[in-house]
Amino acid sequence: MAKSLTLTSLNKLYWPKEKITKGQLIDYYEKISPFILPYLKKRPLSLKRNPNGIKDNGFYQKDAVDIVPDWMKTADFYSPSAKKTIHYLVCNKKQELLFIANLGCIEMNPWSSTVDAPDNPDWLAIDIDPSDKNTFDQVVETALAVKEICDRAKIDAFCKTSGASGLHIYLPCKKKYDYDTVRDFAHLIAMKTNEQLPKFTTLERSLAKRKKTQIYIDYLQNSRGQTLASAYSARPRPGATVSTPLDWKEVKPGLNPLQFNLQTVPDRAAKKGDLFKQVLGPGIDLERARQYLQ
Repeated sequence: MAKSLTLTSLNKLYWPKEKITKGQLIDYYEKISPFILPYLKKRPLSLKRNPNGIKDNGFYQKDAVDIVPDWMKTADFYSPSAKKTIHYLVCNKKQELLFIANLGCIEMNPWSSTVDAPDNPDWLAIDIDPSDKNTFDQVVETALAVKEICDRAKIDAFCKTSGASGLHIYLPCKKKYDYDTVRDFAHLIAMKTNEQLPKFTTLERSLAKRKKTQIYIDYLQNSRGQTLASAYSARPRPGATVSTPLDWKEVKPGLNPLQFNLQTVPDRAAKKGDLFKQVLGPGIDLERARQYLQ
C-alpha cells in the first residue's frame, strides 16, 4: 500500500521574529533525518505540539490513537498515573518524521529505551538545568565537572546543548541495566558534581525549595517514560535553536547555544558527522565505574 503524506500550512510562521515557517521546520527535519532517526527509532515518543508556532504554549500529547495513519507504528504501554493504555507514536523512517513535524511537533521527545526493551535504557542522561539567575558559563562549568567525574570513573560521556538554557550529558548503557540501576549511578554522579560546585548547584527538585541562583542537576530523567529533547531536535524557543551534540573542546566559557539552530545545524552535522553516535555504542560498565569513584 502506498503511503500518503500531505504537508499542510507550510507558510505559517512558527518563529515570527526569525521569520521561519512551518515549511522550513519540515525542510530542516528532512535534511537532518539521517542524524536524528537513530535516536528516535523503535522508541515511544511524547509529542510536544505547537501547531501555531512558538508564540502559542502548545500542548503535550502522548496518546496518538486518534491521529496516527495506518502506515505508522504505535507502541502500547499501560500508564499507572493515567490509569490507561497509552498508544505512543514510534518514528522509524523519514516519512514518519515528517508526518510528526507536520502535526506541529517542533520538538521530538523519545524514551531512553526501545519498545522491545522498555525497562532497559540505551543511555543515562543528566540534565543540567539552570535558573534564570545562572550564567551559561556556570552551566558549562557544571558540565565540565560532570566530565571530570566521568573521566575519573574511566567512562565516556557525551554532551549536547538542550536547545534551551542548559546542557545534557549522556552515558551509553546499551540496555545492560534497568532504570533503577542507571538512575542510582546518575544520582552518584550528580552528588559528586554538587560536592564540587556547592555554591551554585543543587539536587533539590522542588522549585519552591530551590534557591533562585542554583543550577538543578537532574538525574531523575532516568525513569521509564521520562523524556528529553532528542539530539538534533528543534526546540520551540526564540532563535529556532536545536539540541546539538558538541565536541568536548567546544564546551568552554563563551559557548553560546544560540549558534546551534535550524539554519546552522544541517551544515554542521554534514561537516562534523554525528558527534553523539557513541551514545548508541557499547555500554559502560557501571559497577567498575562505581568502584573507581568510591
